[in-house]
Amino acid sequence: MSPAANAFDIKSASLDLLALLLRTDDLDELSQALDARFGTGHDAPVEAFVLDVEALPAPAELDYGRLLPMLSRRGIRAVALRHPSTALAGVASQFGLAYTSSATPPRSAQNAPEPADKPAAPEPAQATGAMIVDRPVRAGQQIYAKGCDLIVLAMVSAGAEVIADGNIHIYAPLRGRALAGARGNAGARIFARSMEAELVSIAGVYRTIEQALPDSILGKPTQIYLENERLVMSALGE
Repeated sequence: MSPAANAFDIKSASLDLLALLLRTDDLDELSQALDARFGTGHDAPVEAFVLDVEALPAPAELDYGRLLPMLSRRGIRAVALRHPSTALAGVASQFGLAYTSSATPPRSAQNAPEPADKPAAPEPAQATGAMIVDRPVRAGQQIYAKGCDLIVLAMVSAGAEVIADGNIHIYAPLRGRALAGARGNAGARIFARSMEAELVSIAGVYRTIEQALPDSILGKPTQIYLENERLVMSALGE
């Protein structure tokens, strides 16, 4: 058997990808909405997405040459285009994307009726567990806890960045940047044993710390959370 015969295998793969469903073809409006959701003060971790354009009136006329780099700068790497019309396959190929159809599969030729009492679809599973980091996070490093909380047992230095889809717990000084609820979880919180952060963010709502923090939280145990779409920083234990 030639060496080339064992060079690779092709197997089925089940990939858990998020889909970005576009509801507007106004890219200026979309850019503002992305900034409001994810913020503009940091480079988001890159993640693969399916770009769903079924809701747009003329998806073939969308300026993909401008759209795709705009998404990529925010950590949204489009890898496939989804639409029920196969006419979009050519557009996908032109921009280096895979094409997937969102058309509903045809029912059986028997046209069997559905049960009268159709069971409700199960609720999506909530992210559980936590990533634990027991070493200092140094300047220039970035740690991302995908789909879970992040627990840091050592200092987060100035110039470092910690990100989590859930809550962030830092049992040491927080001197860098902390971004919780990275996928839009507005109920996420940040807890720090010593609050000295450069930037904090919950679900894309962020605040840079350019001036001295008030004495009530500076260097003290602090929690950060969203209240009426505003960031609140309050001392713990009071």
